[in-house]
Amino acid sequence: MRAPSTQGPGPCPDWSAIDTVLLDMDGTLLDLHFDNHFWQAHVPLRYAQARGLSPEAAREELMARYHARAGTLDWYSVDYWQTELELDIMRLKEEVAHLIAVHPAVVDFLQWLRSRGLPAHLVTNAHHKSVTLKMARTGLRPHFERIVSAHSVGRPKEDPAFWRRLQQFVPFDPGRTLLAEDSLPVLDSAREYGIRHLVAIRNPDTRQPARDTGPYAAISSFAELMPGA
Repeated sequence: MRAPSTQGPGPCPDWSAIDTVLLDMDGTLLDLHFDNHFWQAHVPLRYAQARGLSPEAAREELMARYHARAGTLDWYSVDYWQTELELDIMRLKEEVAHLIAVHPAVVDFLQWLRSRGLPAHLVTNAHHKSVTLKMARTGLRPHFERIVSAHSVGRPKEDPAFWRRLQQFVPFDPGRTLLAEDSLPVLDSAREYGIRHLVAIRNPDTRQPARDTGPYAAISSFAELMPGA
């Protein structure tokens, strides 16, 4: 039996009890298909070509190397992987940047927040170079009061200490804050810090099946967070 949702009977929160909105980027606002394709297919292909390996051997090697850095800032760092793999990571991202896509109703939701006087803050583990690329491709930058990368904070969002340090960039009351996030480990760390309103994403990658989000209320579209939608 699934544990009760942290949001009660449905994902739409009591907006009168929320002052701060924190939004993840990859898999939450943006389709995670781009990142999954990039790291699981495109980088192995280019790595195989550069090293004279078969695609299968290259992918096996890279999956092991990714796994070893999972949950750390290195995993999310363009500069780290560029040095480790001796590949121009940003050039490779540009090669498949046409796959960068915004999830359904995201722009409507951001405009709805603005109409209510609720500033939206983008809070992401992504490296600032990736953020710059994706904001340029999507045009979402003007919708955010602040954009904060974990690389500026000094801890990944999986670490509960991240949220304490985030207060230096975005002062917030955890009890009156909403976080929308596709990573369950990040939601766990936010809950540990005391963030009250937590919303998970059912389909971070639109090419993959919907996920079980465990104890967290989940949405398939940001339209579900707008009353009357």
